[in-house]
Amino acid sequence: MKFTGARILVEALIANGADTIFGYPGGAVLDIYDELFKCKDRIRHILVSHEQHAAHAADGYARSTGKTGICLATSGPGATNLVTGIATAFVDSVPLIAITGNVGIPLLGKDSFQEVDIAGITMPIVKHNWIAENVNELEEIVNEAFLIAKSGRPGPVLIDIPRDILGASLELGVSGHGLGTGGLRSERLLDRVKRKTFSDDDIDNAASLINESSRPMIYAGGGVINSGADAQLKKLAELLNAPVALSLMGMGAFPSDHNMCTGLIGMHGTTASNKAAQNADLVIAAGARFSDRVTDSVKKFAANAKIIHIDIDPAEINKNVTSDVSIAGDLKIVIQSLLKKLPSKNNAEWINRINTWKAETIKSHHRKNDLHPRFIINETAKALGEKAIVVTDVGQHQIWTAQFYPFKNPRSFLSSGGMGTMGYGMGAAAGAKLANLDSPVALFTGDGSFRMNCAEMATLVKYGLPILIIIFNNSTLGMLRQMQKSFYKEQYYETSLENNGPDFIKLAAAYNVQGFRAKDEKSFLDALCKSVEILASGKPALIEALIDRDERVVPMPPNGAAADKQIN
Repeated sequence: MKFTGARILVEALIANGADTIFGYPGGAVLDIYDELFKCKDRIRHILVSHEQHAAHAADGYARSTGKTGICLATSGPGATNLVTGIATAFVDSVPLIAITGNVGIPLLGKDSFQEVDIAGITMPIVKHNWIAENVNELEEIVNEAFLIAKSGRPGPVLIDIPRDILGASLELGVSGHGLGTGGLRSERLLDRVKRKTFSDDDIDNAASLINESSRPMIYAGGGVINSGADAQLKKLAELLNAPVALSLMGMGAFPSDHNMCTGLIGMHGTTASNKAAQNADLVIAAGARFSDRVTDSVKKFAANAKIIHIDIDPAEINKNVTSDVSIAGDLKIVIQSLLKKLPSKNNAEWINRINTWKAETIKSHHRKNDLHPRFIINETAKALGEKAIVVTDVGQHQIWTAQFYPFKNPRSFLSSGGMGTMGYGMGAAAGAKLANLDSPVALFTGDGSFRMNCAEMATLVKYGLPILIIIFNNSTLGMLRQMQKSFYKEQYYETSLENNGPDFIKLAAAYNVQGFRAKDEKSFLDALCKSVEILASGKPALIEALIDRDERVVPMPPNGAAADKQIN
């Protein structure tokens, strides 16, 4: 039986367990869309409003499930529109397969219409990419793509397929082609990749440092979630009686209401997390990469502590902070091995100090109005419950969410960390909701970010996605204004959005999304109650929350200062 390259692609995706693909059609990929139509009972295609949000939606699907997200775009501008989303996934270790069409092989390299070297462009921001130059190789390329995206440190890959390869035919049942076993092959290979990669001596050395310490702390990152090691992390923290500080990507890896949790660490971290790092005699970094947003001044970060760094990616070890003991391996397996070597610890005096720092709460800084971000976030959490998945764009609202939302479960917080991609949220929220139909999904966004992705309201309405959108509207690019106020002599140049944007309620109505405007606590609670009712009917809802333009994210340490030298 003969299959075209386009059919082989779709069948290989299905064989590897794909059930959803996010994309936008174009001439170079119409063969794929023709096959997707024929297979629509086995794999669904979600039409977005812009290719960038196809990548973000695949990202949100992947982050919220642990599966591999898939996005599709045509050649030229369609392919380049995926780049920001691919880079976002790369920095935050999200498994994603980007599929692009291209001009036919004879036209490659000739500046043909809508031709671009997308493989060359994406080389620094993918784990691997392929240009499929032979239809005989296409099935195996797809199998490899799933394997590489998920193995080791997860990340995006890209498959670029010339148009003539999509139209070429192949007789199945020969040359090893079967279209049905790809997923099984990939899973077996993935099991081999996940084998133990560290020695017993590595574990013994780490256990020795832990046993010698009296003021240990755990700095946990997104690797805990990727590895599925949240239960093991909890056992380790309770065994060692050690506080757990979380990176932005680590939110949800450890319950926020656990007595050992100190919350966010770093630039905008809690007093308890940052003082713990500066006063600890041992920092156990679990699936975290010591980014500049955590350490700020590397020389001053945890200067008096020994460092144990556990990460699946050997390239991260000793890249930013020099470790005393390092273990390159799957975090879940490493912690399981460590638990067998460690006795329980008391550390009563250390925990008393931690609890004192935890009592030093972040100031609320109420200003001209009485609608504060903490109130908005806390009330939303109460209304949506513990199963909610929370998505953010990037800006002040992102940090307020990390600081104030009571995260308890892994994969419940989706946000662009390393890239800081404004406009990430709406696509990611759509992807998360499609993958988690039984979980409430909320998007916290800012007026600046929302203007970058508001067209995706069409996607929410088209597919009946009941997502709650909450816009923190302060008529400014809030984080930049805050920096201009603190470090640029209050020269607020080109950060004001006042009189420079749409009426968000009217805009939402144009997309058939019910919107509410809230200016105080009473009107917000009323809007939230009505929005929850709308969500229950299977429709999205939007709340525009008017907050003061000078409401700040605190703390904000000066550049180059130690982590605990915070401006409140």
